[in-house]
Formats: sequence, C-alpha cells, structure tokens
Amino acid sequence: MSPDNYREKTKNNNDKNLTSHISHLKSFFKTSQIKNKMKTYFLPALKLTVILLVLLSGLYPLVIAGIGKFTPGHGDGVTVEYKGHVVGYANIGQKFTKDQYFWSRPSAANYQADAGAGSNKGPTNPDYLNKDVKGRIDTFLKHNPDVKRGDIPAELVTASGSGLDPDLSPAGAEVQVARIAKVRNIPAAQVEKIIADNTEGPVLGLFGPSKVNVLKMNVALDELKK
Repeated sequence: MSPDNYREKTKNNNDKNLTSHISHLKSFFKTSQIKNKMKTYFLPALKLTVILLVLLSGLYPLVIAGIGKFTPGHGDGVTVEYKGHVVGYANIGQKFTKDQYFWSRPSAANYQADAGAGSNKGPTNPDYLNKDVKGRIDTFLKHNPDVKRGDIPAELVTASGSGLDPDLSPAGAEVQVARIAKVRNIPAAQVEKIIADNTEGPVLGLFGPSKVNVLKMNVALDELKK
C-alpha cells in the first residue's frame, strides 16, 4: 500500500471515529437533558399529584365526614317523621297542593332533589312574568279568595335558585292560615300557633331572615287530629 493510500485510509478511519464519538456525545447530552428535565418537572409534578390524591381523595373526605357526625342528622340529613315513619328531609322542599296543607315555594325543578335548579329566567323576562308568575298568582287567588293580589308574598309565586327551598317566611305561611283553617274546620289561632312554634329566627340573632319549615308545619297540622 502506498504511503498516500495509507494516509487517506487512516484519515477516513479517524473521521469515522470522530463522527462516532460526536454521535455518542450528543446522545449522552440528550439523555442527560431528558433526565434533568424529568428531575426538574416530571418528578415534582408526580409527587404533587400523589400528595393531592391522598389529601383531597382520602383525608379531606374523611375529615368532612367526621365533622358531619357532630351536626344535626349526623351527616345523613335531618329527617322528619310522622307516626314513626320518615316523611322527608327538613332541608329538601316538597310539593304540597292540597288546601289543608301549607304550600311550599314554587320549584322550577319540580322538587326533584337530583335535579335541583332555577329557571334561569330573570325578573324582567316577559315569558316568566306573563306565564309562570301570573299563572301562580291566579292559582293562589283561586284557592285563597280572601287574599288580595297585593298581599301575596313574592316567594309564593317565584321559584328559588335551587328549586328545593324547604322554608317560607312567616308572612308566606300566615297568608295561608285562613284557607287551612277553613278546610280543616279548626280555629285560625291553632294554625297561627303552629307557625309561631316552628318559626326560626336569624342565625345568632343577626344573619338571615326568620323562616318556617313547610314540612314540619304540615306534620304538625296532621298531628292536630290526635
């Protein structure tokens, strides 16, 4: 082999080796960058995810459930009973249409606990005013002929945001006294006493309005028969 050919072959081999080394170095640095990025971003994110899963999916529900055990109903809801049978929950409204009972606030969700919602219609919506509200006013006046249109509390003709409001204001209950007393053939004073006995004042005497629970009052009405 001539010296020139030998030098050329040696050069080619050196070039190949150099290219191979460069390739290995690039691969090494690329792998190192990936590892660094994993340490910088992926591993902390994974740790945070695990910590939040334990806290929010495990400890937090257990703490809230534990606190609920010290509340009325022990976290299972406050039930209302009549003659030893549960007739409903104090915090979930029910529909009453018979004249011998207090009527609840209207519900856009038809009192379905699994579909509680409002109508999403504003107070100036003509369809809401001319159909829903007017229809409720006409129905109320038909069943309460002694009541004037202007004396009907707004809560009795407008639905709540949840559609499951279990309470009325004392005024919303008192406007129904004459109808209930007449149908049940009892003194109005007895009905008024039920309202007074079930009236709850503002929380701590400061927060929120006075209210009466419709279901509890209706159970009390039925208990008058005893």
